[in-house]
Amino acid sequence: MRAARAEVDLGAIAHNVGVLRTLVAPSLVCAVVKADGYGHGAIAVSEAALDAGADWLAVALIEEAAVLRKAGITAPILLLSQPRLADLVAVVRYDLRVCITSPVAVELLANAAREQGKVVPVHVKVDTGMNRVGVAPADALSLAREVVKRPELVLEGVFTHFAVADEPDNPFTDEQLDRYDAVLTQLGEAGIFPSIRHSANSAAAIAHPRGRFDLVRVGIAVYGIAPTPGLPGTPDLQPALSLRAEVSTVKRVKAGEGISYGLRHRFDADSTVATVPIGYADGVPRRLGLVGGEVLIGGKKRPIVGVVTMDQLMVDCGDDHVEVGDEVVLIGTQGKETITAEDVAGHLDTIAYEIVCGIGPRVPRFYPRGLNG
Repeated sequence: MRAARAEVDLGAIAHNVGVLRTLVAPSLVCAVVKADGYGHGAIAVSEAALDAGADWLAVALIEEAAVLRKAGITAPILLLSQPRLADLVAVVRYDLRVCITSPVAVELLANAAREQGKVVPVHVKVDTGMNRVGVAPADALSLAREVVKRPELVLEGVFTHFAVADEPDNPFTDEQLDRYDAVLTQLGEAGIFPSIRHSANSAAAIAHPRGRFDLVRVGIAVYGIAPTPGLPGTPDLQPALSLRAEVSTVKRVKAGEGISYGLRHRFDADSTVATVPIGYADGVPRRLGLVGGEVLIGGKKRPIVGVVTMDQLMVDCGDDHVEVGDEVVLIGTQGKETITAEDVAGHLDTIAYEIVCGIGPRVPRFYPRGLNG
């Protein structure tokens, strides 16, 4: 078995769900586990989140939902985007709550529900300004009426999604909420009252209480990562994932020599180099060593040097003693030092979401509880 591994503390997942439940009560908590639980492992995270009190789960793809159902998970699962029309039959088969944004999808979903003898809960998504997916606010009432007139469907929810909720001083979130409230008012005037109104992602659940409504969809916060560093009101979240490997080779490199493809790094002095068997095929970005990326070896931060290769990366250990088999931490804590997913993202001018979601399937996940105490 390879030395590279991701360790996911399910106790941290449970802790994070608990503090989020307390924060948003009495709203329901929907744990978002798309992208294989943001790289943490969807089945294990789903079970831990539900055990800790999460009420629902959410995914992006029918295939993601199918994995959870086949694992024996029976909790409500919300499909966050309308699937291909040809796949609506599978929505019924797997007993999913489904996002709907078009009249033709309503008709086809109703047909599939009737053929399978089921009633399907529908959530109409309203595009209040992100301009990604969703029905225009002006068309929401018409679409809702299409749903409620079909006995095979129930309009369980109406929802929207925020573009800048992680920017608490940006007034656009309130503009989106105003548009969403206007849609709910229009529906109410027509006698349509969905039981589950929802708009809040992790950032809005934390920083915009007005957006909590009946349910919040919390993704990144479940995994112990703030939606944006320093977001006011962020509760005590515990990062759940660490990424670790071991030194596979140690060699001495002379001053002036280069390293890795392109020889884009040259040593100013003789140095000990540790090779680590994890690379960009595992989700470590190729350019991380060129933009200041570091790892922990022997309780010290040490720079990655040269480009990360497909299966390996190299680390400058200076004149320190390093041995084959020494632990290497790419994300996590070693001794008194810590490297977070946010730290890695900062080097790459991206967000922590991308870092954890990018950890590839070649990296085995392990689930010891209580890594954070």
